[in-house]
Order: sequence, then structure tokens, then C-alpha cells
Amino acid sequence: MNAAKITRDSKSNLALAFIALGRERRNDITVFYAFCRVVDDIADSSETSIEEKAGALTAWRKWIREGAPHEPALARDVRGLYAKYAITPPMLEEIIDGVEMDLGSVRYQTFEELRLYCYRVASAVGLVSIEIFGYRNPVCRDYAIQLGLALQMTNIIRDVGKDLTNQRIYLPQEDLTRFDYPETDLSGRKHNQAFVRLMEFEASRAEDFFARAAALLPREDRRSMIAAEIMASVYHALLSRMKTDGFQVFDKEYRLSKIEKNGRIAGQLLRLCLNARS
Repeated sequence: MNAAKITRDSKSNLALAFIALGRERRNDITVFYAFCRVVDDIADSSETSIEEKAGALTAWRKWIREGAPHEPALARDVRGLYAKYAITPPMLEEIIDGVEMDLGSVRYQTFEELRLYCYRVASAVGLVSIEIFGYRNPVCRDYAIQLGLALQMTNIIRDVGKDLTNQRIYLPQEDLTRFDYPETDLSGRKHNQAFVRLMEFEASRAEDFFARAAALLPREDRRSMIAAEIMASVYHALLSRMKTDGFQVFDKEYRLSKIEKNGRIAGQLLRLCLNARS
């Protein structure tokens, strides 16, 4: 279980952003990302039962705290982060708590319930990530929380169709009711005006979180948060594309091309240089 290979094989926007980091921090964030990828894949596996998944996540709860016979090498690498950064086992357990919320059929009655899920699987990831990125202003923690919510809401909008296949509906039931779009229509992948209005509402939530994150990013931490800002740029572009396209999420898999992603990376690096001169 090699962290670099796990990260490379994921082809994730998150992994792409690591290119902006120095070697040591890039290696360490790769270890952390591999941990996130492994526990997430446990919950997403179609080949194991809920009980087996829960058992595998329980094993990871133990491994992030103490060594054990036959543990994966990745577990030792994860524990090695504790001595270098202000990262603790409870911070990683929060992420496992979020992954466990994906076991079985998923429904959320309210946005506040969904917010807890988003916090655990995205904001908690951000809070660990910024420790590795390095920061000076504690407001960066609030920035990480808001950006995590923005990224996860964008994921939820993008993956509405795919998540249905796994019996997962992240859109709050109160929102389905508000826009008169019943779950039966969602399960039937009905793309109508009610659905578009619902998606526009969820996209406005994501936009609010992006705006809050941008407003919170301390000037003195813009350089250290460059990887996070690359992710923000890529996901915000993805959200804009879905909005412009009328949220054809049942029929399309929205992604940015490699050229577009590289352009986003270059744009953020150029912006950083210009800000440093001003």
C-alpha cells in the first residue's frame, strides 16, 4: 500500500494541487491523502458487506493510534505525521466518522445534517491539510472549514446521478420538498425545471462557501495555501460549468481537461507572484 501510488492512481484534483508544494510537504500530504483515499474506498467498495466495511474502518481507528502486527505500511507513515505537525489521531478519526456515514443507504432530512457530513469528509480533511501546508494566522482554520464545505457541495452536485446508483441521496429532503421535486423524480433521473431550480439553490450554497473562504484567507498565508487555492479554482470552474450547462448531471460526467487544470495551476501561481510584488 504505497502512498504515492495510491495518490497517483486516484487522478484527483486534490492530488493535482500538490505540485505546488515543496518536496517534504508534498511527500507528507501524499501520505495523508492516501489515508483519506483508502478509508473512502472502504466505504465505496461494492465487494464487501456493511459489517466488513465497519470492521475495516475500526482497524484503521486502531492503526492511526498505535502500531499493530500486520498493519499496512501506510499506517506507520500516517502516525509519523504526528511528530512533525499539529496533527492528532482525533483529527483523523473525524474523517473516519464521516466515511462511516456513507455505509448503507444515505438520506439527510436537513441541510444542518448534511453540513455535519460535509464537515467530516471535507472540512476535517482541510484542517489536517493546512497543518502540513503550514500557516501563520489561525483564521486559516476557518478558511479551511469554509473551503471544505464549498468543495464537498460541488462534489455532491456533480455526483447526483452516480450517487443514486449506490443508494445515496445527499440532497436534503427539505430541499426536495421546497422545490417540489420528490425523491421518486430524483430516482427516475427526471431533469425538469424543478430539478434545475433545486440545483441552482444548492450551487448558490456552494458559491456562498467559496466566497466565505476567499474572504477569510489571510494575506500572509496566501503562499502556504497555494495548493488549497488551486483546488478552489478547479472546483469553482467545475461548478460554473455545471451551472452554465443546466446541470446535466444525470447524463454527463463533468470534469476539467488536463490543459484546463494546468491553466488553473498556472493562473494561481501567477496570481501569487503578482500579489507578492504588490
